Amino acid sequence: MRPPSLPRAHLDSWRRVDETTERPFDSGPVSVEAHTVRYERNGPEPRPFVFTSRLHIRPETAPNAALTRLVQRQAKRGFRDRLAERDIGAVEHRGDREIALDDPTASRATLSTFRGQCANPDGADASTDSGLADPVPVEALLAVWSADGYLLAGGAYPLDDGAYPPDRDAADARRDLLRIIRGATPRDPAE
Repeated sequence: MRPPSLPRAHLDSWRRVDETTERPFDSGPVSVEAHTVRYERNGPEPRPFVFTSRLHIRPETAPNAALTRLVQRQAKRGFRDRLAERDIGAVEHRGDREIALDDPTASRATLSTFRGQCANPDGADASTDSGLADPVPVEALLAVWSADGYLLAGGAYPLDDGAYPPDRDAADARRDLLRIIRGATPRDPAE
């Protein structure tokens, strides 16, 4: 099983940095496996990133309202953990809304918005460096939906306009991230 595909046309300034398969839940006969691919943009920390994941739930269970709520809740928890791994703390959930996706076979996605602070944006080691940079505000988005199983996509970007070239800003980064999320599909378009 492979991660969902992201729209190649929107990834030209992104570089693929990781592809993983993890088991975030395993209890008796029930398990969840997540197949994930992650991309980043070059630049100073905090670098914008985007990811997409396909969940494989065993035993096979068709999406339903109760399972969807559980997947959304666990995905938010796991996303907060991923943000913490990137030194993004003080994360606050700012709300949820539904969005349409480009895939006509997909359900509407629940998009969750989070705000936090990249506590160590220059990559300095807090245990050895005393002069750490000021925290950088970050916005993170997470979408959860069903299309041939459960899919997730999301990412984060700095809100500080100083993190962007003169002709771009955080609003551009948000539009780019949403365009990539909306374009995620369960299968590679070349298949």
